[in-house]
Amino acid sequence: MKLTYKPYTLKLKHPFTIANYSRRETPIVLTEIEYAGDVGYGEASLPQYLGETQESVIKFLSKVDLTQFKDPMDINNILNYVDSIEECNNAAKASLDIALHDIAGKLMGIPLYKFFGLKKPTEMFTSYTIGIDSNETINKKIDEASGYKYYKIKLGAGNDKEIIETIRNKTDSDLFVDVNQGWNDKNYALDMIEWLSERNVIFVEQPLPKENVDDIAWLNEKSRIPIIADEAVIRLIDIVSAKDIYSGINIKLMKSTGLREALAMINKAKDLGLKIMLGCMTETSCAVTAAAHLSSLVDWLDLDGPLLIKNDIFKGLSYSNGKIILQNLPGIGIEKK
Repeated sequence: MKLTYKPYTLKLKHPFTIANYSRRETPIVLTEIEYAGDVGYGEASLPQYLGETQESVIKFLSKVDLTQFKDPMDINNILNYVDSIEECNNAAKASLDIALHDIAGKLMGIPLYKFFGLKKPTEMFTSYTIGIDSNETINKKIDEASGYKYYKIKLGAGNDKEIIETIRNKTDSDLFVDVNQGWNDKNYALDMIEWLSERNVIFVEQPLPKENVDDIAWLNEKSRIPIIADEAVIRLIDIVSAKDIYSGINIKLMKSTGLREALAMINKAKDLGLKIMLGCMTETSCAVTAAAHLSSLVDWLDLDGPLLIKNDIFKGLSYSNGKIILQNLPGIGIEKK
């Protein structure tokens, strides 16, 4: 198996602000694994809070020797080896996981959901992200995504009620709220959640800093709507400790090291009675389409990455007013444009 990789930068359709920093473009690393004429595609997306860079991903990938493995279908052993090279580097590991699963599906001639023994996802709808921005830009974004069943609203910049009221003047669609650890006081958070619960908000994601465990548990106990962990739950090992603090978790391939662990996290969360959101970073259709194959297993989707960028190099899943539509192709189901 031959591994190649290269840096690439995603340009956003609408630059916006989240938790007091500006997201104007996102660095990623594209990977390819070639075997017997088939190519598996993967990517590592690198938002600031993950702590990975293009340089760190490329340094990690340079240590990966896939020539020692003769069969790309030996995914568990390959990924165990990859995970053992160094701790962390989760997005770098996810890029290899995605590419390996793409190869496996192509070799078997089946789409990835069949590889996992799942039914094809139907009637699954993603949210559309509305970042912290001016009222004019927020209105423009809602107009562009008119008809979506769900919108994911970023809060935590001090004008939260104004943002929600602006959105409520435009649409009655259900809202997911993501605070990105942006509130610091549990009593303020509870007051806000009470207010939000009266405005068709389905859940609130990571309202307080993840370190404030006791405050989050207190908030979750008193909240009318679910409190979802994002930054607080990275991999499988984090789920058991989250079950008494949160109502649910947000699983992302870039945090979990890829599809294999994401599936294990879904199963564990179900066993513990936690709600599950399947999310993404700012990603191309490669990683987002890969994640979509697991979508039939979860409660909510936030897989809008390709909708938020203007230089996607892949053609993969498509959307109809937020409804996820997978191509009938083997592997992940993507093609290079």
